[in-house]
Amino acid sequence: MTTTSVETFSQKNVLLNGEWRENENGNRITLASPSNGKEIGSVPALTEKEVNEAVEAANTAQKEWAKTALHERKQLLFRWADNLVENKEVIGSMIMQEVAKKKSSAIDEVVRTADFIRHTAEEGLRLTGDLLTGDSYNGGPASKTAQVSRVPLGVVLAISPFNYPLNLSASKIAPALMTGNGVVFKPATQGSLSGIMMIEALEQAGLPEGLVNITTGRGSEIGDVLVTHKGIDQISFTGGSETGVSMSQKAGMVPLVLELGGKDPAIVLEDADLDKAAKEITGGAFSYSGQRCTAIKRVLVKEEAADELVAKLKEKVEALAVGQPEDDADITPLINEKSADNVESMIEEALDQGAELISGNERQGNLLAPTLLDKVTTDSRVAWEEPFGPVLPIIRVKGEEEAIQIANESEYGLQASVFTQDINAAHRIADQLEVGSVQLNGKTSRGPDHFPFLGVKNSGLGVQGVRYSLLSLSREKVKVLNE
Repeated sequence: MTTTSVETFSQKNVLLNGEWRENENGNRITLASPSNGKEIGSVPALTEKEVNEAVEAANTAQKEWAKTALHERKQLLFRWADNLVENKEVIGSMIMQEVAKKKSSAIDEVVRTADFIRHTAEEGLRLTGDLLTGDSYNGGPASKTAQVSRVPLGVVLAISPFNYPLNLSASKIAPALMTGNGVVFKPATQGSLSGIMMIEALEQAGLPEGLVNITTGRGSEIGDVLVTHKGIDQISFTGGSETGVSMSQKAGMVPLVLELGGKDPAIVLEDADLDKAAKEITGGAFSYSGQRCTAIKRVLVKEEAADELVAKLKEKVEALAVGQPEDDADITPLINEKSADNVESMIEEALDQGAELISGNERQGNLLAPTLLDKVTTDSRVAWEEPFGPVLPIIRVKGEEEAIQIANESEYGLQASVFTQDINAAHRIADQLEVGSVQLNGKTSRGPDHFPFLGVKNSGLGVQGVRYSLLSLSREKVKVLNE
């Protein structure tokens, strides 16, 4: 694939119907680095006509791809994974530059993505059907036999976010291809250069012409065209809850898998190992500057443990390196000024409402110092809204019942953490939390990638994870044999 250093302006084209092309009108979107504001590249801003061509090409190519043997699909995915690993440094550098992710994490994302692709290919070989006999059901006829197989849905629209431009794209595209689907890929605008490099690696692995098509452009301009297109058979989207809810209303009967926002709480009881809790909470809250749907976004701590926990968190938070992604800093600039403004406004509002500043609340451009707030009240926005930035509010509670109540009053239900040495209390609390996953004595996180990953309420729809994604991107088909 074409190598691109972080100093090089990268003018990428898109893959449409098997060709790398510029768009017809020549309109392009120029992308700048969140770290320093310098222009780093540009991508085409596609028109509705070109979006239609992308969907039509994927539909045509999918019909042949569905006939391709599973082992051949696996080999394509393995070659794709190999290409990504071979180019991990250059792709990682682009991720670092494009979304201000620290360099080591950016390279790790490329490797993790390759691992995910290989695991998906292997697991795809194990998706088997069923053979049912009629007489196995009470009163059923022995003359009937049902052959149940899994078939592709058709064309999948894969819409990815900026924060994991490879991993959260491949987690849609790889299972779609392994189950025999075509793909229309809409990367996040800020993240599209990395996404295109990922597809370059796939195309060089031997991707059939037209099977995967890239549609770059502003979501406000082509989003509705894609979501409502009659040629789309499934939508897999990762992004904001407001967008996801709107998308579900527009998509009609098209099946969706939605990975949306979160307000993940960490509940800390008085008997918790506070050293472990502080370490896990700091990592969970501030990894990639808090720009993760699975970030710990509030701490609900019993009064008896609060002072000691706050002291330990302060020590951990102030040890985080703040700086540029090139220097492998822990806290790097947020994706844009608007995001930084939103986080800053939440902090200031909480302080005005009586919260105590423990650490942070400093800003240089998009770069915000990790901020720890104690004695936050439930009247504050930061107690309920998803900041997507490096701020952690601590809410003191009288008991586990109050912690559960506050946790469940959220519109979100992605994940939660519970810290206690009482296993019965851990399970008791976990069973009452309205979330997709509960981490016991550990930080909230997406992986491992073969675990089921899901949210409830406004945090999502459907289940992801290697096997679960393969199932969601295929459907049962029944043939009844009558003797």
